Amino acid sequence: MQNKDACTSIMVGKKASLDGANYIARNEDRVKAIEPKRFLVKPAVKGRHETYVSPYNKVTVALPEERMRYTSTPTLDQTAGPNEEDGINEANVAASFTESVYANDRVLAYDPYVKNGLAEDSLCTLVLPYIHSAREGVEYTGKLIAELGSAEGNGMQFADADDIWYMEVVTGHQWVAVRIPDDCYAVTPNQVAIEDIDFDDPDNYMWADGIQEFVEEHQLNPDHDRWDFRHIFGTSTQKDRHYNTPRTWFAQRYLSPNASLGQRPEDSEMPFIRKAEFKIANEDIQYVHVLKSHFNETPYDPMGDAPERKTYRAISLSRTAQSHILQVRNLNKYKTSIHWIELGVPAFNPYVPFFANADDTDELYRNVPEKMNLESAFWLNEALAEVVESHYQEFMEKDEDYQKELNEWARRKIAQVDKEAASLERQALTDYLTGQNHEIATHYNERTKALFFELLTEGCELSKMSFKMDPNL
Repeated sequence: MQNKDACTSIMVGKKASLDGANYIARNEDRVKAIEPKRFLVKPAVKGRHETYVSPYNKVTVALPEERMRYTSTPTLDQTAGPNEEDGINEANVAASFTESVYANDRVLAYDPYVKNGLAEDSLCTLVLPYIHSAREGVEYTGKLIAELGSAEGNGMQFADADDIWYMEVVTGHQWVAVRIPDDCYAVTPNQVAIEDIDFDDPDNYMWADGIQEFVEEHQLNPDHDRWDFRHIFGTSTQKDRHYNTPRTWFAQRYLSPNASLGQRPEDSEMPFIRKAEFKIANEDIQYVHVLKSHFNETPYDPMGDAPERKTYRAISLSRTAQSHILQVRNLNKYKTSIHWIELGVPAFNPYVPFFANADDTDELYRNVPEKMNLESAFWLNEALAEVVESHYQEFMEKDEDYQKELNEWARRKIAQVDKEAASLERQALTDYLTGQNHEIATHYNERTKALFFELLTEGCELSKMSFKMDPNL
């Protein structure tokens, strides 16, 4: 098994969101502190006759002759596979693939992982270009699992303008999926999350063929009167209570302040799906206490000085390779869904909005050198995060002001683009949105450079090597 993602995912239904869009989002956290990522548009393909072979585990798949265009965030180093992770395709379907989840040893004893089965390096590449709805995303992935098996446990999010589906593949062949209700949200942190499955409601639940028989045959259900996927297939360990459950606690504490009263960071039975107590904005998902959070305003904040600051694993980490928010919109039937990208450390760096209906991405995001280069968006954001964290108390206010300023600018820009795009169709619309993406990339890059050099200059005055001197010397 390869080095796994250790991520945090959030889904927000269209009636729970402030703007009526469906949202799926995730921090892609890796084992290494630095793992350069690119943001690409992969073009449509027709008449292809090609077989995919994973560089990581040699899983082999005959590819369909036609592939839709899609956005993706592949790893720069392709020796362990493309690891494209997430994106939005030209059918206006979004997906985020590799929320690592872990099954217990009881179920793995009877259905172990398949070494050369479907793994996180290949999921986006083999699924996203071929699906036309969120539901089809689950069905298509399920067919691949039945054919190839799974090399590991993964949670996957699929969204279109109507639906959000969350799928958990937990053993070599067993999986379930649930439709997130329109007026709800869900948070999952590297732990089997889906609870009760209603096998009489196929409109809102899907599952692997034979999963009920598998559980019954091997006597795997610990409950007397329910079929709870988390209880049957998941784990509840000391590691879960320090590494996983606190992230759910923190997100629900903000998004459901009344319903979550009394919950504690180490609670193992927090609900997966919750009703939103207020309409959730994009800024709530990214900026206020969710993907950017590090247990702010609690004793568990690693940037604080309380004795408990290292007790739990926070949401935003220094080893986040990238974070994304996929905002699936269908305004007036033209496609202007937005792939928000954050590179660097989410706590310190902005989310940049790119329209998914585009033919390419800006060179600042497309071209990523192996070593640090401030002409690359990835490396510039990593450098800014390092400077801010090094003088956190002195620089955090300016960094937060910078992020707020860019969020305000993004809202105005998107509203302007929406107005202009309403009269455009087909390739003219795609060309226009592609050009706007380049403008957006340039604006964010210039503003980020300005702050980076400002803080770097100020940091020279904060050196511990300084000494108060006689002005005459």
